[in-house]
Amino acid sequence: MKKLVLVRRETPTRGGQPAAFVAGFILALGLGAILLLISGDPVWEVYTRMFERSLGSKDVMSATLNRATPLALAGLAVSIAATMGLWNIGAEGQILFGATAATFVGRIGEDWSGPVLIIAMLLGGAIGGALWAAGPGLVRAELGVSEIITTLMLNEVALRLIRYLQNGRWKDPEGLLFPVIEPRPVQSGLGTIWERAHLGVVIAFAVVAAFAWFAKHSVWGYELKIAGASPKTAAYAGISMRRKVLGVMVLSGAVAGLAGGIELTGTATRLDVNISSGFGFAGIIVAALALMRPSGVAVVALLFGAVQVGGISIQSIGVSSAVSGVLQALILFGAIGAGVLSSYRVQAVERKVVAT
Repeated sequence: MKKLVLVRRETPTRGGQPAAFVAGFILALGLGAILLLISGDPVWEVYTRMFERSLGSKDVMSATLNRATPLALAGLAVSIAATMGLWNIGAEGQILFGATAATFVGRIGEDWSGPVLIIAMLLGGAIGGALWAAGPGLVRAELGVSEIITTLMLNEVALRLIRYLQNGRWKDPEGLLFPVIEPRPVQSGLGTIWERAHLGVVIAFAVVAAFAWFAKHSVWGYELKIAGASPKTAAYAGISMRRKVLGVMVLSGAVAGLAGGIELTGTATRLDVNISSGFGFAGIIVAALALMRPSGVAVVALLFGAVQVGGISIQSIGVSSAVSGVLQALILFGAIGAGVLSSYRVQAVERKVVAT
């Protein structure tokens, strides 16, 4: 009797991860079409509408860029932690607390000029995210506590904090029906650079490009790769693992917090529990598809931004927006599966029978 096993190829197939990503995307579209047919939805109309409402014109492309901005920063935050072999599952909470910190800065600086206030709020968001990630980084570096558990738990804490402020000291006295937080100052809004695309798009992709370059060409980036690949080699080279772990987690949180600050000053008018819309969790998928490489995060974020924007638009023709979530999951599994098969091949081998 035979069984199937994975055997490493002598030479990987051509194209590598980019080809795997394309294969996964095509597979996702095919499986998504089957699901749409089973549910009785028009496949061609759904896919056409998703494309037209995400990439079909300048206006919708600008909306896609806005959507891709927090996805790119969240994916970068996850990939930064991954360079040290760490899993930052708390980008969602760091985005929320970054937006909370930016709101606090906006409240104390409501009379400041626009440019000064915007810069201060973005810095406040980055610092807030860094502080939210510093705790998990510290206990991971000093006590060896899994950062997966601590960062994940802090997501809920950040959410509860916003709800507390929404019903407490930051409650808008002029709010109707439901409690809401007071809106941010009018002058704190990021200006648009192209159609509906705001300045945060440039800031986010500049941060992604800067870190990709810095990680590849700096001594710190080189040490980071060594520490992530082999802690023993890093210790032999005199690299402090405790400082690297804490530093990477703080930097990862700062990038996620910056996403929260950009969302508050870019597309939102006030702090709300839905300001993130799951960007932190989607960032994990973005980072995974980019193989945890900052250089690939921007491209994957753009695609996911298009899928999410297009997925929202299909509700108007009676199709659930959950279709976009299913497509995202299928793209992930398809790309990962194709990536594995680009380096391994499936081979049937005889089962060994052990005499008793």
